[in-house]
Amino acid sequence: MSQAVPKAPEAPDVTVTVIVYNDAGRLPRAVASVRRQTHANIEIVISDDHSTDATPEVARRLAAEDPRVLHLRLDQNSGGCGVPRNRALEIARAPYVMFLDSDDELPPDAVELLLAAHRERDVDFVMGAVERVRADTGNRSRWMPHLVAERRTVPGIAAEPRLFFEHLATSKMYARSFLDRHELRFPEGIHYEDQLFSAQAYCLARAFTVIPQPVYRWYIAPLASADTASISNQRHKLDNVRDRVHVQRLVDDFLARSGHAALYEEKDYKFLKHDFRMYAGDLPYRDEEWLAGFAEIVNPYLATLTPGAYARLPRPERVVLQLVRDLRLPEARLAARGLGHAVGPRDLVTDEEGRTYWGDRLPENAWGRRELDLTDLAPDTCPFPFALLRHEVVEVAPGPGASVDLTVRTYDPALRLPLGPQAATLLLSPGRRRMSVPFRLSPVGPGVYEGHVHLDLAAAPIPLHGFDGARHPVLRLTHQGLHHKGVLLAPETFTPITARVEYHSGAAPHRIRVEPEERGTGRLQVRWRPVGMTARVVRPVVRRMARPRVRRAARLLTSALR
Repeated sequence: MSQAVPKAPEAPDVTVTVIVYNDAGRLPRAVASVRRQTHANIEIVISDDHSTDATPEVARRLAAEDPRVLHLRLDQNSGGCGVPRNRALEIARAPYVMFLDSDDELPPDAVELLLAAHRERDVDFVMGAVERVRADTGNRSRWMPHLVAERRTVPGIAAEPRLFFEHLATSKMYARSFLDRHELRFPEGIHYEDQLFSAQAYCLARAFTVIPQPVYRWYIAPLASADTASISNQRHKLDNVRDRVHVQRLVDDFLARSGHAALYEEKDYKFLKHDFRMYAGDLPYRDEEWLAGFAEIVNPYLATLTPGAYARLPRPERVVLQLVRDLRLPEARLAARGLGHAVGPRDLVTDEEGRTYWGDRLPENAWGRRELDLTDLAPDTCPFPFALLRHEVVEVAPGPGASVDLTVRTYDPALRLPLGPQAATLLLSPGRRRMSVPFRLSPVGPGVYEGHVHLDLAAAPIPLHGFDGARHPVLRLTHQGLHHKGVLLAPETFTPITARVEYHSGAAPHRIRVEPEERGTGRLQVRWRPVGMTARVVRPVVRRMARPRVRRAARLLTSALR
């Protein structure tokens, strides 16, 4: 039985604009997600930024299939999101508007939920949760879940300035009268236009409602090629850094003009904690020329930010920021490798007053001393599990079969370990059981130890149904009955080692790859992938059996049979 074609609404309740450029493959999915909305009285405007692929033909076909769909094609490419969104707003007929990108989707009840919240209370916009989907793995997570966990109406951004962190324009439904009253449109000719548009909307809104349900499905492709990566995933380009800093300056100007200068610290904190932090995580993978260009772009802007914003950051992030500002760029790369994993420095230095600082030399000015001061972490007296240790793999060599030989160097800058060789253990858990490989670290200098460990991955305790995923070995040291566990930092460059393993335990064969972690800290990573019958038959069955409903039914049956 064929599905009835909706009629074109004379007075749509909501206009959803779908911007697109050279994305003929994914545009139908995006538009289909809008056509499937449980609230059907909508208008869909496809705003094509002068695509040169098959997008125009696809858009015309979609418009022919559903009279609610309109196709708008720009005369020339604008190179951004602002122009196609603004042109779509010019022809939008509904009292409420939403924005969708062609590579994303709306959950089926997004329009219904947001519109109901608008009708419940007279607010300028309603925002909801964003579901992020990794395009390569299908794994799902929530974007900034803590900000939207509770349903509430906010009487202006001053009441909850932390919402600056949720700067997506696509997670919101706006009252058209609000946008028109303030002549609020997207900036044109720049990237990161969402950040300025959202900051303006937050500040101009007298009230807005937050709902916890997901209203936007954001597909992310962290491993996309440089040519196809989204703007936010093009951080390797210095122009990307310039665009982000430029938008921050525009936000600053708006806050000053609109009487919201009291929000500077909140906005500055968001920039340091979110925007700069993303670039900081990439610093270990950038060369000296890029680092110098990065510092030249960001340092003038960092000098304008409020001291209170810096003071709210975790100490490791403050250290990276200060090393960049001091142009100690090789050290900034070292410090950035510790972000998020409690990795210590290679060196510490103490001044005449007994205060301890990051690195091998004292900071040159008072601000630098404030930011690089690690004294509060009590490096020489804190409990041993929190000691500032650093473990670096300096060499990875293939061994016989599916084994690798690692040379590990441990830095103990606060001299917490006793003199002499140290008993260490490498821990790896591809399944529920843990693999432990003991080895010895021998002193090679003050506070520096080195050791060799032979890791036979064929001996790893793999579940019988196989394991598909990656794990990161950790190094455990024990002192006075207390354990310290730290990640192993991989060499910045080494050729990955691959092997096929036929497990004698009865587990299925796997292909194993030892490699550096592709992003972030750059930990040593071991990846397993089942091959043969396990990959084709056993794993899919196990995944189906592992679904929550099946597990619950199994538990109920087990309970009933007791």
